[in-house]
Amino acid sequence: MPARKRSDRESQAAAGSLPYPYVPIIERPPIAWPDDAQVAVWVIINVEHYQYDLPAPLPPPSPDKPVPDVRNFAWLEYGARVGIWRLMDMLDRLGIRATVALNSAVCQQYPAILAQGKKRGWEFMGHGITNSRSLRGLPLEAERQVIAETMETISKAVGERPRGWLSPGLTENFHTLDLLAGAGIGYVADWCNDDEPYPMKVGRKTIYSVPYTVELNDMGSFLTFHMSPQQFHQNIVDQFDVLYEEGAQRGKVMAIALHPFLTGQPYRSRYLELALGYIRHHSRVWWATGSEIMEWYRGLGNP
Repeated sequence: MPARKRSDRESQAAAGSLPYPYVPIIERPPIAWPDDAQVAVWVIINVEHYQYDLPAPLPPPSPDKPVPDVRNFAWLEYGARVGIWRLMDMLDRLGIRATVALNSAVCQQYPAILAQGKKRGWEFMGHGITNSRSLRGLPLEAERQVIAETMETISKAVGERPRGWLSPGLTENFHTLDLLAGAGIGYVADWCNDDEPYPMKVGRKTIYSVPYTVELNDMGSFLTFHMSPQQFHQNIVDQFDVLYEEGAQRGKVMAIALHPFLTGQPYRSRYLELALGYIRHHSRVWWATGSEIMEWYRGLGNP
C-alpha cells in the first residue's frame, strides 16, 4: 500500500517551521485601543489543580520526586483554599475583571471558585486538564483528546465555550496550534514574543497570539529569580510606565500573570495591590480580557 502523502501543515511541522512570518513592530500599522487607551492591561489568574498522587511540578523539582509530596502539594493547594479568595477581594476593590487560565479538573475539584468567577464576569480560557501533566510529547490523538475534554468540561461548567488557551507550563507540540484552531479556539497565550497581538496561520485557519508574560509572572519571579514582593511590585510599575509612554504612539498590551498560591500569600498580595492601584490611577488604560483584546485587534481589519 503506498505511503500517505503528508499535508502541507504536516510537512511544516516536521521541519519545525514557525506558523507566522517575522514582522518587526516598526513595520506594522499602529494599534488604536478603545477610548484612546495607550495600554491594554489583562490580568491572568492561573487556577490549577495538582494531583496528590503525582510529584509536584514546582521549580526546582525535588530530585527524588516523592509521592506523596505533602509539603509542595499543600503549598500549591493553598491557592484554591485561601489565595484565590484574597485575589478576588483585591480585584473587587480595584474594579478589575480577570481572565482565568483554568484547568478543567478545577470544575470538579473546586466548583466554588467557578461560581464566584462567573458572578464577577471573569473570562475562562482553557489550560489543560491538570497542571500535573503537560502537553509536551503527547501523540497527536492523545493531545486532541486532552483539548477536547478540557473544552467540553469547562463549557458545561461555565455555560460558554472558552475563546482562548494557555497550555500547562506553556508547553506545545508541532501540531498543538492545529488542534486548538480545529477545536474553535480563537487565541493562544503561549507565545510570549511580542507587545501586540498577531495572527498565526494554521492550515486554512487563523489563531491569534495575545501577549502573555514570563517576565511579569509570579511563578518565574518568585520561584526562579527569587524576587521579593517589593521587586515584583517595582517590575510591574516600571513595565507599565514604559508601555504607557510608548502607547501614546501605538497601543501596547501588558499582561500580568498570577498564581493564587504565590501572590495570594498575604505578604505578596499587599505589593501586588499597590502595583495594580498605581496602574489604576492612569486614565488611558483599557482593562480587558483576552478575548476582548483579540476581538478588538481582529476588528481593526487584521487578518
